[in-house]
Amino acid sequence: MKPRQKKFVFIIVALAALGAAVGLVLYALKDNVSLFFTPTQVYNKEAPQGRNFRLGGLVEEGSVKRQSDGVTVHFNITDNAKTVPVIYKGILPDLFKEGKGVVAQGKIHADNIFRADEVLAKHDENYMPPEAAEALKQAADSKAAASGVPAAK
Repeated sequence: MKPRQKKFVFIIVALAALGAAVGLVLYALKDNVSLFFTPTQVYNKEAPQGRNFRLGGLVEEGSVKRQSDGVTVHFNITDNAKTVPVIYKGILPDLFKEGKGVVAQGKIHADNIFRADEVLAKHDENYMPPEAAEALKQAADSKAAASGVPAAK
């Protein structure tokens, strides 16, 4: 075999190996990739039927209904244009409130009800964990003490 032919065979084998690796990665990610949709997109049938995806929007005011078992919750997610009913069985996050942002992961079923496996409450951009707020306060106090200026309360 000539050097030119060896180089050509090597390139073909490398491209085939690269294609196989990309195919395996995409196959592995197929079930783990979760796309995000709004209630309007779900209403317009743009969301996949029978596959997991994320539904995001606001929890509709007055829509949260808890069942007597203590863990099943019915609520609506809206984007102020369309609304999707959601059923979730589990413990809701502390930040979950009516009128606040939420992202639910699950499937939409034939009855057009979204059955969530996971609910994530969104917080505003001004949120700061209590530990970080305390650390900033202590840093400001120590800086003020070093300069001789009284710390702000």
